[in-house]
Amino acid sequence: MDGKGESVGIRELAPAHVRAIAPYVPGKPIAETARELGIPEADILKMASNENPLGPSPKALEAIRGALAELNYYPDGSGFDLKAALARKLGVAPASLVLGNGSNDVLELAARTFLTAADSAVYSRHAFLVYPLVVQAIGAKGIEVPAARGYAPDLEGMARAVRPDTKIVFLANPNNPTGTFNAWDEVRGFVERIPRRVLVVLDEAYGEYLPPELASPTVSWIARFPNLVVSRTLSKAYGLAGLRIGYGVAHPEAVEVMDRVRQPFNVNHLAMVAARAALDDEAFIDRSRAVNAAGLEQLRAGFERLGLEYIPTRGNFVTVRVGDAARVFQALLREGVIVRPIAGYGLPEHLRVTVGLPEQNARFLAALERVLRG
Repeated sequence: MDGKGESVGIRELAPAHVRAIAPYVPGKPIAETARELGIPEADILKMASNENPLGPSPKALEAIRGALAELNYYPDGSGFDLKAALARKLGVAPASLVLGNGSNDVLELAARTFLTAADSAVYSRHAFLVYPLVVQAIGAKGIEVPAARGYAPDLEGMARAVRPDTKIVFLANPNNPTGTFNAWDEVRGFVERIPRRVLVVLDEAYGEYLPPELASPTVSWIARFPNLVVSRTLSKAYGLAGLRIGYGVAHPEAVEVMDRVRQPFNVNHLAMVAARAALDDEAFIDRSRAVNAAGLEQLRAGFERLGLEYIPTRGNFVTVRVGDAARVFQALLREGVIVRPIAGYGLPEHLRVTVGLPEQNARFLAALERVLRG
C-alpha cells in the first residue's frame, strides 16, 4: 500500500522496455553446481565462461600481493598509472583511453553516452548478448542483422541496416559465441562504409588469442575514424576475469563524454594494479596462446571423431552442434562438466565449450561421448 492506501506494483514503476529485458545468464558457477549435485567443488570442471585455464598472470598475482595493504584507500579514479602503461603499449595518448569494470562496462558506457530512446543500434545475430541488453535498457531500438554463412557477422548486411536514426553499430572480432573472424581489411572496409555520425564499437575481447600475423590494427585507425571505439579486456587471455578490468580506445572527444557518464571509481584498485603488471607479462600471453591453439586442435579432433559439426574459431572456445543441447548440457552437468548452452544466442542445438588444459579437454570429450551414446 502507498501513503494513500492504494496498492502499488513496484515492478510496474520500471519502464516497459526495462521490464521486457531478459536478464543476461552467465555460465553456471562451480559452487552452485557442486551444491546441486552434492559433489566436491574440486570434482567440477568448468568450461563455460571462456576463462583462462592457466589462471591469472603470475606478474599480476605478485603485484596484487604487494597492494593488499592499500585497500583502505579509494582507487585512483583517473586510472593514471594504468592508462600510462596502456598508452605506452598501444602507442596512443592517455586521453584516448577509458577504463571499465570489464569490457562490458565499456560497451555499456558507449551505449549510455551516445544512445537515446529515439535512436537505434545495429548488431549481428549470434553476437554477444550484452549488445541488445544495453540497447534495450536505454529504450533504444535494436536492429539485429542475420548472420552470414558460417555464423559470422554479415558486414555488408550490417552496413545496409544503418538507418537515419542509427547511432551505434556493435561488432565483435573474433565474435562470441561463434568464434568467427572477419579479416581486418574487411572490417576496415566496413568501418569506411559507416557514416561518421554513427559510432562503431569494435569488441576485441578475444584479440590476444589471434596469432601474431592476425593481430588487430584497429587502434591505428582511430586517427582516421574518430567515430571508432575499440573495446578490450584483460579477463580472457590475461586471466583477470574475477577482477573485472577492461578498457576502450577512442578519439579523445569520445572518451571525454564517456567519462562524464562513467561512475566514479568504476575500476577497483587491485584490478588496476593487476592489469598494469599483466600488460608486461608477454611470456604468459604467449603461453596462453600456445595452450589455446593446442587445445582447439584437441577439441577439433575429438568432435570430428564423434561426427559432430563445429564452428571454426579464433577464440578460446569452440561452438559445437550436439542436437538436443539442453539435454546434453544437463547430462554433462551430472558428469561434473559445465559448458554453456547458447539457445539465447539463437543456437539451440549448440553448446559453447571453453578450451581447457589437455587433461580437461580429454575429460570433457570422454564425458560428451558417454552422454551422446547414452
